[in-house]
Amino acid sequence: MSIDRIVMAFAGIVILASLTLSQYHSVNWLFLTGFVGLNLLQASFTRFCPLAVILKKLGKRPGVAFE
Repeated sequence: MSIDRIVMAFAGIVILASLTLSQYHSVNWLFLTGFVGLNLLQASFTRFCPLAVILKKLGKRPGVAFE
């Protein structure tokens, strides 16, 4: 699996988890959803993603978005 797919899957999991936690625990979990969304937005412009950097150092195969 490429870095791109791992990043997108991780973002989706975090968003779904924070939405679920906001329904069962505290509305403040929605800040995590907003943070992930903002990070995805800035990564689309700057091509910098902290998770992609970590995965690249771990030896994962880069995709086309985060080279």
